Amino acid sequence: MSDAKTDETRSRPVFWKAYSFGLVTGAFFLLSWVGQFVFQAIRFGNEASDHGTSFSWIDYWPDFLASTFENWQSEFLQLIWQAAGLGLFYFWGSSQSREGDQRLEAKVDALLRERGVDPAEIDRQTRKIAEDG
Repeated sequence: MSDAKTDETRSRPVFWKAYSFGLVTGAFFLLSWVGQFVFQAIRFGNEASDHGTSFSWIDYWPDFLASTFENWQSEFLQLIWQAAGLGLFYFWGSSQSREGDQRLEAKVDALLRERGVDPAEIDRQTRKIAEDG
C-alpha cells in the first residue's frame, strides 16, 4: 500500500506544471484588467479636463466597474452559449454526437475481428480496468 502511495506522490507534477494553464490564464486576465484600469483612468482624466473638472477617484470607480461588468457580461454570454450550444447540439445528434461514436466503435470492432480479437473481451477488460480504477 505504501508503494502505491509513493508512486502516486512521485508521479504528481509540481504545482506550477500541473496548473500552468490556469496560472497563465489568470496572469493574462490580471494584466488585461490592469491595462483596462490604467487606460480607462487616462481616458477618464482627459475627459474630466476637457470638461474643466479634475480627476476624481470617487467618480472613476463606478465608471471602471460598470465597464468591467459590461465586458464580463458580454464574454460570459458568449462562453455560456458556446458551452451550452455545443452540449445541446451534441445531444440533438450533430456530427459530433453519439452516432459518430457508434460508427467509430463499429469500425474498431471490425478491425479487432479482422485480427482475430474478440471485441466483447476487450469491452470486459476495459470495464474491469475502469472499475478497478
